[in-house]
Amino acid sequence: MASYERDAVQGATVLQYSSLWRSACKNRINMAFKCEDHLDSLPLPVQRMHLIQVDSVQRWMEDLKLMTDCECMCILQSKPISAERDEQNELMLSSQYSTCDNLQLLLKRAWIISTELTRIAQKLEKNRWQRVHSMTVRVNCHVRSMINEYNAFTRNSSEEMHQFEKLLVDKCSEFTAFTERCIQTEDEQILKSMKSSIHETLTTVAQYFGQLIELVLTHEAQNLLRQIELSDSVYITESAISSLFSLTQEGARLCRIIAKEGGVAALFKICRQDCFRCLYPQTLRTLASICCVEEGMHQLEKVDGILCLADILTDNTHSEATHAEAAAVIAQITSPHLTFTQHLSSFLENMEEIVTALVKLCQEASSGEVFLLASAALANITFFDTMACEILLQLNAMKILLAACSDKHIVDTPYSRDQVVTILANMSVLDQCASEIIQGNGVQLLMEMLFERPSSGNSAEVAACERVQQKSAVTLARLSRDPEVAEAAVKLSCIPRLIKLCRSPTERNNSDSVLVACLAALRRLAIMSPDGLEDSDFQQLVKPRLVDSFLLCTNMEESFV
Repeated sequence: MASYERDAVQGATVLQYSSLWRSACKNRINMAFKCEDHLDSLPLPVQRMHLIQVDSVQRWMEDLKLMTDCECMCILQSKPISAERDEQNELMLSSQYSTCDNLQLLLKRAWIISTELTRIAQKLEKNRWQRVHSMTVRVNCHVRSMINEYNAFTRNSSEEMHQFEKLLVDKCSEFTAFTERCIQTEDEQILKSMKSSIHETLTTVAQYFGQLIELVLTHEAQNLLRQIELSDSVYITESAISSLFSLTQEGARLCRIIAKEGGVAALFKICRQDCFRCLYPQTLRTLASICCVEEGMHQLEKVDGILCLADILTDNTHSEATHAEAAAVIAQITSPHLTFTQHLSSFLENMEEIVTALVKLCQEASSGEVFLLASAALANITFFDTMACEILLQLNAMKILLAACSDKHIVDTPYSRDQVVTILANMSVLDQCASEIIQGNGVQLLMEMLFERPSSGNSAEVAACERVQQKSAVTLARLSRDPEVAEAAVKLSCIPRLIKLCRSPTERNNSDSVLVACLAALRRLAIMSPDGLEDSDFQQLVKPRLVDSFLLCTNMEESFV
């Protein structure tokens, strides 16, 4: 297979797609101190923190409690507010929230602290001493508030955690006193000598902060997993799984913590108990999130997770929602973008059963969301092992997928079409595939996919449309080695469309990958039907080396003269 063809059929991970229909994915932000080169020495206290995407006024109102709390503590010279009357204190909101809400409040406060530390480093580099001091005071207040808020709702926190709390508070106080001395002198030599010490103190504060957050999140993950393992109550277990899922949405670091603490084993234990059947979809969704990291994949293999997923998919008594979420886990662990799937030896043992169940799920899907998850799992499996394509051919999967594409209620987005054309592209390497394509009117579908356009300016949708165009061109190029397919493509005017995609950057959204795929398909069709091209098209798009035609098209003004 040519390298451009291998690249062309690589798709986005399924969780990018499944998140689009699950009330839209939460936005996340990297919490690295990465604004300047001098920040490289600072640690990464929190890998990813939740940032709610709302308009500026609503965001300000949500942050108001945190900010006013901070200012109150500034007035009190960073002295903690008495907790003797917590029930009447409007500033202590944590008692009004659930565990999940408390964790979100903690993560939000941590995001603010991390952002402030980054800004302090920036101001320090510019010798803005007054700003450095005022921001240091704010960080001091936020740290104390975060610790007070957390201790107000947590239980059984460890001695190690209390030690880090004290270390962090003491270091913040030292940091504040240090910067206060800086604003009391104007001697440049003294300030220059103090700068390196301040930077070291800032680095230490960031390290203590990161270690404390790690301990806190580990402690909370342990508490939630303990509830899941020990509780017989559906309500308590559901609440714990919901909180655990919220943690998984905060980034890979938290997923690693959960996997390390036995989260995968605990969740699969739920999936093996009939009394918790109503919780299977939620549990499987959480598993899919955890398995985006290598630690989660290793744990899944250890607890025979593949066998459990195969049992769920092949059990007709389960709901469609459960089957769909199991398909999402399969899609995640077989993603071609992951580099740590090689150890899933048990998958090959159960692949035929899994593929059969997924094809059935595609055929019987009652909604576009279910079809998306099932087809994404199949698309990834075709990358995972070449035998999968032969199994799909035996199951008449080509016919089922082509029929689904004619139902606009099932295949209703470019994301779903991306999955379908990925499967077609990977199956098209088989010689028997050509007859299936002809019988299922597949060439017409591929032609339509060459016209794929986004309905909005959404970047994810635009990228999906580019992949659909690219993979449909790759599939045509592969299938056109069969004269019957090539003839059908010529009759459907594929050649003029491919020429337009090559010559018009806007038609392909300026995508170079679409251009390469279209040039390859055009050259294959030109061999079968040379009379279908004008001389100028042949001289510019077919006769030269592919790289020369590529350079010509990328530098071409949009003109058909």
